[in-house]
Amino acid sequence: MPDATGRSTAGSGTTALPHVTTIHTLGPTGTNLEKAAHRWFADRQRTGRVILHAEVEDGLDVMTFDGTEAILACAVYPRLHDLVFGNLHRLTMADSFILDTYDMVLAARPGQEAVNTIVTHPAPSCLVTNRGTISYASSNSVAAAVCAAGDYDACVTTDRAAQAEGLRTLENFGPVPMVFTLHVGKAGPAC
Repeated sequence: MPDATGRSTAGSGTTALPHVTTIHTLGPTGTNLEKAAHRWFADRQRTGRVILHAEVEDGLDVMTFDGTEAILACAVYPRLHDLVFGNLHRLTMADSFILDTYDMVLAARPGQEAVNTIVTHPAPSCLVTNRGTISYASSNSVAAAVCAAGDYDACVTTDRAAQAEGLRTLENFGPVPMVFTLHVGKAGPAC
C-alpha cells in the first residue's frame, strides 16, 4: 500500500528495505529493469549497486541471502511465478512500485526496408503479432544488439537500446506504466 509519497509500504519484508544495498536484475545495460533498479535507489536517496545479468534468475547464483541484496523483476516477466514460488525459502517479495518504461519501439537498422523477421523479449511480443516471424531474446537490450548485428530485420526494444545500437525507429509504442517487484534475499533452510 502506498504511503503519502506514493511509495509502497506493503509486504512483510518492508523492514528489510533499509538494508538493501545491491540489486540484481536483467541486463545488459539499457533494460527497463536497470532503469527501475537505479530509480528504486534514487527514490530512497541512497547509493546502491546494480548488477546486471543475462537472466533475472542468474542473480540467485551470486547474491548474498542476508537482507542486503535483492532481485528486481517486473509484473509481466513470463517466469515471475517461478521466481516467487520456487524461492520462498530464500526470497521475500518486499516492495513493488509503478514506473514508466522507456518508450517501447519497433526498430531496424538504417536502410532495412523489409521486415520479415523480428526479435523481441517474450513480454512485449504481442506488439508485433502477425507482422513477421518472431524470435525471442532474453532482454530488450539483447534484441536490439542482435538486430543491429543483422541477425533479424527488426526488433521490439526500448528507444534507449535502439539508439545505443544505432537503430532507427519504425514505430513508437510509447512508455508502459509497469509494476516492478523487489525480492529481498533472506537466510533460511534450503528448499
